[in-house]
Amino acid sequence: MKQAVIEGGFGLDRVVWREVEAAAPGPGQVLVGVRAVSLNYRDLLVVKGRYNPKMPLPRVPLSDGAGQVLAVGEGVTRWKAGDRVAGIFMQTWLSGAYEEGHGKSALGGAVDGMLSEEVVLGAEGLVEIPAHLSYREGAALPCAAVTAWHALFERRRLGPGQTVLVQGSGGVSVFALQLARMAGARVIATSRSEAKRERLRALGADWVIDYEAVPEWGKLVGKAGGVDHVVEVGGVRTLEQSLAAVRPGGQVSVIGVLTGLAGEVNLAPVLHKNLHLEGIYVGSRAMFESLNRAVTQAHLHPVIDATFAAEDIRTALGFMESAAHFGKIVLEIR
Repeated sequence: MKQAVIEGGFGLDRVVWREVEAAAPGPGQVLVGVRAVSLNYRDLLVVKGRYNPKMPLPRVPLSDGAGQVLAVGEGVTRWKAGDRVAGIFMQTWLSGAYEEGHGKSALGGAVDGMLSEEVVLGAEGLVEIPAHLSYREGAALPCAAVTAWHALFERRRLGPGQTVLVQGSGGVSVFALQLARMAGARVIATSRSEAKRERLRALGADWVIDYEAVPEWGKLVGKAGGVDHVVEVGGVRTLEQSLAAVRPGGQVSVIGVLTGLAGEVNLAPVLHKNLHLEGIYVGSRAMFESLNRAVTQAHLHPVIDATFAAEDIRTALGFMESAAHFGKIVLEIR
């Protein structure tokens, strides 16, 4: 069986494929034949050693993958051979509030991930992928789509007539746009690329702003009436604009760190506008299942920008690093 690992140090050139002995599922476990995996910005940070420089190596990277159940271990009744499944990001966060220990089960970081022809996971750490989706599309869901769902519907449920602001055109932002439109909300988006702005409009964005031409885009949005919810993926350099864009009583969901974590932020708007500033760390299995029900009902399809062969993982990570993608990047294993 072939499996990719980060080996001998960090960096794109340190991701190598190797032959390993095929594993069998033990009690309470499931053997999954992985058909597709998708990339998240976190995966790039993991491979480059910026996510956890002390992470033990070798490590199988990538958190998101989908495939077919090949065999089940003793006591497993939840799944059977032939079922189409995806792994959940944190294998122990099944429902309820996040607990610190859940992070120790995060695929592709704390534990081995999905970039392998076969993986063995706990039976509780899987969800069925919607019937209308391919394995490629199912592999796009576990991190980005669940994160967007968690932000928009689990804390303070988004509804018709509300307005959401999304930043850029990465996986979380594009899913947030799709889910917000599905819920009947208006969407404001930002992008410096005219081509990407056109694609955001085509997906249903009501107003798309060139954040390079309008660096004070948050103030512009605020003066135009503001938004109920900001899906904040930029980090410290965009947070000030997000706080300016949101209406009094609104919510800013802090998700990404594209511009970094450290820096000065004026928190006065959080107090003066009585804002809800919340961190979102993907989500639980229950959230994933809620997302899948909504995706099925709306017949929603993830936006996949590029598909690579799994052997081209270094090229795919380089494409992720270029920030040229729109939506998700997927690799096919079989």
